[in-house]
Amino acid sequence: MSPFDLSHRAAFSQLLVTERTSLMRMARRILGDASLAEDITQTLWLNIQRITDPETIKDKRAYLYRLMLNLTSDQMRKRTRGAALFDDQADDMRMADAAPTTETRIIDRQRLSLLSAAIDELPPRCREVFLLRRVEGLTPAQVAERLGITTNAVAKHVRHAISHCQTRLAEQEAL
Repeated sequence: MSPFDLSHRAAFSQLLVTERTSLMRMARRILGDASLAEDITQTLWLNIQRITDPETIKDKRAYLYRLMLNLTSDQMRKRTRGAALFDDQADDMRMADAAPTTETRIIDRQRLSLLSAAIDELPPRCREVFLLRRVEGLTPAQVAERLGITTNAVAKHVRHAISHCQTRLAEQEAL
């Protein structure tokens, strides 16, 4: 390495010291992370030390900023790839957990059986309104028209049915 190369390296290093605050601010703004910006600035210094012929670089300041942009872009790509990888893994984990356990299925079957029994206990008109509204998915107006009652009566029957079912489920869960 010639003394000429050393003076160019020294000029680069001095320029980096002078521009360090501005370069770090740029990296922090792009990356959104001060410690990561510091790491990228250190990497920038290492890259400058590895330049084989610094005398060929005419605008050293522009070169520093371009190199910093490239390093931050690389970091953002790594972050994006890592996030995509972990998102896929999270999806896989959620899929594995999506199936109910045997215990959950048994409890759900018992609750469904209790709910069915509670619905069977309802007065016939109340049961019919409830099933049309909540199981068949008809609107209150459609239920009222089909059964020849008012929409207020539909709402009253649905409230009564829900209250009755909740009471029965609560009684059984208390046991």
